[in-house]
Amino acid sequence: MKAAIYVQYGSPEVLRVKQVEKPIPNKNEILLRIKATAVNSGDWRLRKADPFAVRFIFGFLKPKINILGSVFSGEIESVGEDVKQFKVGDFVFGHTDMSFGAYAEYKCLPENASMALKPANFSHKEAAVIPFGGVTALHFIKKAAIKPGQKVLVVGASGAVGSAAVQLAKSYGAIVTGVCSTANTDFVKSIGAGKVIDYTKEDFTRNGETYDVIFDAVKAISVSRSLKSLNKNGIMILSAAGMSEMLQGVWISMTSSKKVMTGVISHTAADIIFLKGLIETGKLKPVIDRTYGLEQIAEAHAYVEKGHKRGNVAIEV
Repeated sequence: MKAAIYVQYGSPEVLRVKQVEKPIPNKNEILLRIKATAVNSGDWRLRKADPFAVRFIFGFLKPKINILGSVFSGEIESVGEDVKQFKVGDFVFGHTDMSFGAYAEYKCLPENASMALKPANFSHKEAAVIPFGGVTALHFIKKAAIKPGQKVLVVGASGAVGSAAVQLAKSYGAIVTGVCSTANTDFVKSIGAGKVIDYTKEDFTRNGETYDVIFDAVKAISVSRSLKSLNKNGIMILSAAGMSEMLQGVWISMTSSKKVMTGVISHTAADIIFLKGLIETGKLKPVIDRTYGLEQIAEAHAYVEKGHKRGNVAIEV
C-alpha cells in the first residue's frame, strides 16, 4: 500500500510517499481503506519534534511512529472474526488517537476505536476534517460545563479547533465572540459567532469586556494579561498550551477562584457519535481551506505549519 512515511524529525521534506506492507486486522479489528485524512497541528509538531519534549514519548533520536495522520474517513474492507459493531462496506470516520497512521491507504483499528458511521450526506474529506478540531473542542467544552447564556471568547476562531469551538459553544447555548484576523471576520460570523474581534485592530484584554470562558485554541494569548478579561469564577481553556502555560494554569487554579484547563485530551467513540449528531442537525459544519493529494503531503504540511489556514486542510488518499 502507499503511505507517507518519515524516519527522521525535520522539515516537511522528510515526508516521503512509499510502498509499505498492508496491515492485517486482528480478531477485534477492522481493516479500513482510507479515503481521506487531514493535516493538523499535532501532525506537523510531531514531524518536527516541536516541542522537544515529544521526543521522550515518540522517540528521542528518531520517530517510533513512521506514519502520521490522526483522523480519517473511509470504507471498511475486512473485519476480524470477533468484530460485531461494523461490517464490510461500512463508511466510517474518526480519530486514531496516539497511534496515528492515517497517511496511508489502509489502517487497522480496534472496533471500539473513536469512530462512527460517516454521515451519509458528507463526502469523505468533509467527514475526515471534523474529528481533530471537534474532539479537542468538545473535550474542553464538556470539561468546562458551558451553559446557555454564558459568554464565551474563542481566540483563534478560524482554525481547526477554534472553528469547532465556536460552533460547539453556540450549540450549547453560549453567546460566542470570536477573535481572528481581518480576512476571517466574515467567516467566523458565518459559523456562529455573535461578535468578532479583529486582533489586528483591537486587543480584547483592553476593551473592558469580561467572559465566563476564554478558549485559546492557538496558544496566542498572554495568560496573565488575559485573566482580567475573565469573570470571577471564569474558566480559561488553553488547548494548545506549552509547559510554561500549564504551570501558570496550575498556580492560577490553586490560588484564585478562576480555573485554567490544559492537558492531553481524551475521547471515545461516544464523542464521535455525538459530533455526528451535531453534523446531521446542521449544528457543526466542516471547514476546508485546501485539499491536497497524498503525494502532495509535504506541500500540505508546509502550508499548515505557516499557521494561516482557515479551518482544515484535507488530504485525499
